[in-house]
Amino acid sequence: MNPLRPVILAAAGSPRMKQAVTKVPVTAGVVRRFVAGETRAELGPVVRQLLDSGRSVSIDFLGEYTTERAMADAAVAEYVSLIDDLAALNDRDTPIPRVEVSVKLSALGQSLGPDGPAIATENLHKLCAKAVESRVWVTVDAEDHTTTEETLENVRQLRAEFPWLAVAVQTYLRASEGRLRELAADGARIRLCKGAYQEPETVAYQHRAEVDAAYLRCLDVLMRGQGYPMIASHDPALIEAALTMAVENGRGRGDVEFQMLFGIRDAEQRRLAGEGHAMRVYVPYGGQWYGYLMRRLAERPANLGFFLRALADRS
Repeated sequence: MNPLRPVILAAAGSPRMKQAVTKVPVTAGVVRRFVAGETRAELGPVVRQLLDSGRSVSIDFLGEYTTERAMADAAVAEYVSLIDDLAALNDRDTPIPRVEVSVKLSALGQSLGPDGPAIATENLHKLCAKAVESRVWVTVDAEDHTTTEETLENVRQLRAEFPWLAVAVQTYLRASEGRLRELAADGARIRLCKGAYQEPETVAYQHRAEVDAAYLRCLDVLMRGQGYPMIASHDPALIEAALTMAVENGRGRGDVEFQMLFGIRDAEQRRLAGEGHAMRVYVPYGGQWYGYLMRRLAERPANLGFFLRALADRS
């Protein structure tokens, strides 16, 4: 695992570091590699370009750390408007929509005291109901391990009414394999990712070999189950393993999906899409990009190198 990862993730939670980075004039140009703008107006052309290239999209409005009910209400309003905008771009003839939104329950009010989980569930229901009208599906993002059980419970409740509702599972968490067995048996859509938060060793694997092995075990569970695996990884070895497992389990190209982040391995995204595989790009937008950017830098040393070189070149 990247030895700088703990340092970078600590910086993600540092208001002082955030102020230093966001005030550098050249930062905005670098951020645009990973974030598709701060407004829906800036987002639109990016989404159209990706769809025209044969890829699908999952759009995330960056709005974590909601501390007031008004902030949660504002996030819901933004997502409702986003779904309206995306509906016009959607292809209604595909079995699985090419356009979806990703949402963090923290942005919908999950942390607002004792009533937070109920508020988040209510707000997520509003978005799912809106999504049904527009056929723009929803995936619930994973956050740090303290929210995992509440998030999965919210998704379980709503999947009774919206069976297409997906959830992200982080495989570096030691409990994920067991959770996935239940989800896979239930036929859920699962975004499988390694994990992007700084977690204690008691709940999460810390070393790269352990993290990779856990991902493969979890992937095997999904491939053998009744659900729809969404392989969220840029790792060539894991992608090849997923392709092999899909064949071994009799899954066609419509039975599994690859997902990658906007701005990372664009050529590989195009290759997979060109070969007929479902390829979805996770596209974030919004003003609260700092925490997201720091987690992306922590995941891959190449991202950090790109960021630092760009800052040096533009200074």
